[in-house]
Amino acid sequence: MVSAERSPSKTKKMPESNVISPDAGKRVTLVGVVVNTLLILLKFVAGIVGNSQALIADAVHSISDLFTDAVVLVGLRISHKPPDKTHHFGHARLETLASTIVGLALVATALYLGINASLTIYHHKEYHPTLLALSGAGISIVLKEALYHYTIRVARRIRSQLIVANAWHHRSDALSSIAVFIGVGATLIEPSWHILDAYAALLVSFFVVKVGLEILRDALREFTDTAPQPEVIGKIKQCALSVNGVSGTHDLRVRTSGGFYQMEIHIVVDGGLTVSEGHKIAKAVEECLIEDVGNFSRIIIHVDPDRETKDEHE
Repeated sequence: MVSAERSPSKTKKMPESNVISPDAGKRVTLVGVVVNTLLILLKFVAGIVGNSQALIADAVHSISDLFTDAVVLVGLRISHKPPDKTHHFGHARLETLASTIVGLALVATALYLGINASLTIYHHKEYHPTLLALSGAGISIVLKEALYHYTIRVARRIRSQLIVANAWHHRSDALSSIAVFIGVGATLIEPSWHILDAYAALLVSFFVVKVGLEILRDALREFTDTAPQPEVIGKIKQCALSVNGVSGTHDLRVRTSGGFYQMEIHIVVDGGLTVSEGHKIAKAVEECLIEDVGNFSRIIIHVDPDRETKDEHE
């Protein structure tokens, strides 16, 4: 049996969309730090002066954004270190760990917002927001939604689940600001609806916890080496079988690490081929996988002789 192992970046220049670029991730995260810092100040001032509990809660949510931005920056720096003596497969799983921390931060933020809003509703506390609070929520919606689209574009280009998680953190902030905007706006239209401000804050908590749990679910799938969707598995097999000289495949294993696939596959070829010829077929399979499937950080191909030819030589 011949085992062929290759790193895609060494055997073939990968498309730009498949290249890991930590610098791009750092840049987009630093932009988020600046925007979040400005929004925290804006929301706290507008919430306190504008008398809106929901906007103050939204400001607390933005503080959690700064925390997750810091986690993302550290995660990007560590996870893209090359393999070393103690981490033979690299440090990509540290990005998954950072995503888990982001997810936990979102869930914790949601619980804080939900409990505060529930207590306000239970005790019938009255808050009468002003137009300043409405303006603060409106500005937050525009900035955070723009930041989400910018971040998610970069995340998809560099294929980073960590940046995707942070993008959704921005989106959750935009959604929470929309809830605040509706609650404050309704109160301004009819002051007797003041309790809607607290209900808006409660609605925010549901948005945030949903996103946090989804991020945790995806991180758990990576930690437990869950295989990708059946469509991906089928595409890998189809690609291998399409190469001239491959008569079958077996023992395909695929997992995700740091948002990239790591896979191992056995291909069956004519047992009468030379080692060099078998190696060329394995190389062709690898190139097909990089071009047609992409998103790989590690590919291992084992070349096995077909049983008939093997029996003839025994």
